[in-house]
Amino acid sequence: MKTLLLFATSLLALSNASVLTPPVLPLIVRNPYLSTWLGNARDNPWEEWPMFYQRQSIGLSVLASVPETSTVYPLLGRAHDALNSSSKHYNISYPTYLGSQYDASTTNLSYSIFSQRSNSSVELTLSFLSPITPTSTLRQAIPASYVTVHAKGDFDVSIYIDLNGQWVSGDRNSDIVWSFANSEPESKEDVQLKTFKVKRKAEMLFTERRDRAEWGELHFTGPSDVEHECGTSADLRHHFAKKGGLKNKVDDRFRSVMDDEPVFAFTKTFNLSSDGNTTSTSHSSSKESSVLFTIAHIQDPVTQFASARGLTWMRPLWKSYFSSDSSLIHFHYTDYAHAFALAANYSAQLEHDASLTSHSKNISYPDLLALTPRQVLGATSFSGTPDNPLIFLKEISSNGNSQTIDVIFPSFPFFLYTQPRWLAYLLEPLLEHMGSGQYPNDYAMHDLGAHFPNLTGHPDGNDEYMPVEECGDIIVMGLALVNSLIHGEGYTANSPWSAFGTAKPVSELANLPIAATPFGLPSILEARDNISYLDPAWGGSTSPHQARHWLTRSYPLWKQWTGYLVEYSLYPENQLCTDDFAGWLPLMTNLALKGIVGIRAMSQLAGVMGDEKSEKYYRNISATYVSKWQEEGMARDGGRAKLAYNWFGSWTTLYSLFADAVLCFHPNGHDEDSSSDTATALPSSHDQHPLTPQDPAAEKNKTKTKNFIPHTIYLTQSHWYATVLQRYGLPLDSRHLYTKSDWAFQAAAVAEPKTRDAILESMARWVNETTTDQPLTDLYRTEGDGGWPGNGNHFTARPVVGSWFAGLALGRACGGGGVFGLGEGG
Repeated sequence: MKTLLLFATSLLALSNASVLTPPVLPLIVRNPYLSTWLGNARDNPWEEWPMFYQRQSIGLSVLASVPETSTVYPLLGRAHDALNSSSKHYNISYPTYLGSQYDASTTNLSYSIFSQRSNSSVELTLSFLSPITPTSTLRQAIPASYVTVHAKGDFDVSIYIDLNGQWVSGDRNSDIVWSFANSEPESKEDVQLKTFKVKRKAEMLFTERRDRAEWGELHFTGPSDVEHECGTSADLRHHFAKKGGLKNKVDDRFRSVMDDEPVFAFTKTFNLSSDGNTTSTSHSSSKESSVLFTIAHIQDPVTQFASARGLTWMRPLWKSYFSSDSSLIHFHYTDYAHAFALAANYSAQLEHDASLTSHSKNISYPDLLALTPRQVLGATSFSGTPDNPLIFLKEISSNGNSQTIDVIFPSFPFFLYTQPRWLAYLLEPLLEHMGSGQYPNDYAMHDLGAHFPNLTGHPDGNDEYMPVEECGDIIVMGLALVNSLIHGEGYTANSPWSAFGTAKPVSELANLPIAATPFGLPSILEARDNISYLDPAWGGSTSPHQARHWLTRSYPLWKQWTGYLVEYSLYPENQLCTDDFAGWLPLMTNLALKGIVGIRAMSQLAGVMGDEKSEKYYRNISATYVSKWQEEGMARDGGRAKLAYNWFGSWTTLYSLFADAVLCFHPNGHDEDSSSDTATALPSSHDQHPLTPQDPAAEKNKTKTKNFIPHTIYLTQSHWYATVLQRYGLPLDSRHLYTKSDWAFQAAAVAEPKTRDAILESMARWVNETTTDQPLTDLYRTEGDGGWPGNGNHFTARPVVGSWFAGLALGRACGGGGVFGLGEGG
């Protein structure tokens, strides 16, 4: 497959070597159940098994064999434990591990194997691709990843890879069943594939064991020219070590996951010393070759959801485009080149944009960000239909809640930058459920279900009590989503990818029923640059129509939540905020500000709806509140924000300033008043013309509008952060030395450049030195070993690291002028 080889070779040249050394790296990460990580990323990959995000081992192993020396080498996992170190048929040795590289979608593990007989080396790379494809929602919705093995050298080498039943159950005693199939090519150009299918004998819908799904089927696929076998793990590994291959047979004795551990294996021999499926490299006798495997975990249904029509079993989104599992697997395998190209484009753009955000030469903001996209999307499951796409989200590791608003909120900077339509699909289940009257409280709900994948709601209203938090969060995200629709004619899109494609015509929007979302996908997706299954444009010239249609469907809810904030946000009663691990507290300064910014955001939303009375009312209320908030929330000496109004001597990270800035309420780098206090937003309903604002750079000589929150507050906090910054980050507040990295990144985004770079540098230092041993945590100690906080909370693999994108989201907000109010870019 020349195309595969071309792209596999390109994949090895990740734009730059990764300069950070995180403790854990993503391997196969697509959703809450297809989530496999390299848990010892600072050590040799064969010293531990790959792991699920909770540190439970997962059966994924790779071995290499060199026939000319009868030597077998472990590459990944501990398959070599089953081999006999004193065997007369083979030797066990260890390769030279050359290290890892990663970008937003890919993790590469590289090795060198030296042969004394040939006096030369073969370089091997295991490349794990879980593609981030912001222009293709369908591809992002596919629960599958790619594993490529690339070999380069001048002597032959064989590769062995196997998986076990831990991919389909969290219970080692579960009985599993399996099958094997050769796909039949539909044409001469078509690719014939081999696939193992594995599942529990008795699937348990919507049930987890140790956070693993107890329903769904594993599909492990390779090309037709590989050898295959299913059988007892030790037997297959011994045979490969002795013979360098497998027997092309399938064990038909079904049993439990660890009863004579059944594994599902493929082998491929790379004939680098002779002619074959290889490509010569110039100036060398070396040849190179690759083989591609795919790993998928298919579930149908994916969740149960208390929708407007009642409790509903939700099908995966891809099911609307592919009629069968096998057609999906075939498409996914043969789509590798396109998926790789789209993912590479995302990674390159991300690296470029991130490199412009930090002024420090001591850190790599691009490398920090590249760690997070797979983790964010690894908490999601794409569902619904093209007419009404939905994304369900699991609050991974902290408590397993479903669709938690205050978990979506710290994730939303990632979605604003990457693909705002996905934020709309995350909010839709909440709007539908609460809009159908199934939630009794007058504030926004905390979550859609106590434990994923059961989004059954809280009809008794007894969800976790964070009323101001959830109302403020969802309203801020609502306006951010509406603003993201604006782009074109000199006005930069929130996302570099959202403007690609064809905008929805006004006539199509006009014919939509009120209950229908204006953000649906077409049943036949677009093709551009010879790549099919691409999304249409997000927003653009019809953005006012889309925004009003979207808001009309749930406008009473938005006003209801804002009414709650009007009554309770200025002086929040004793309650929890998103940092619930810190406990209940009344009069929280940051929480109050979030609610007040939410009221201001609702003024803008009311303006979009043409509701001029409400627009003026909420604007006046928010202006009055923010003035009073300054009196109550800032320390008497003016040097910082207090943790709570009545907690003198305290301080807090005032991360709600990010919401103010990203919603374009802070256009000015000083506090001079002007005659206007409006910010960039969609026009009111009486203005039916497409929005065509000027390039913000051209606006800098015009009269600037008034800041909602005075710029002195931004400067005060920035200066304070510099004084309290610790070795591994910015503590959350004066109570403890632990930090929340999501809020630290939001604080950094609105700080002065010197302070911002200091915060980012401390975060990079933490990534390199932390003793935490699970996927990126967002709660850790800023001193000592940078480890777990000591309060029993091991937050890991959570999507809230989407806030690491706060700087990028702000840089593209407000038509590309989001940082102008911070004194940058103008």
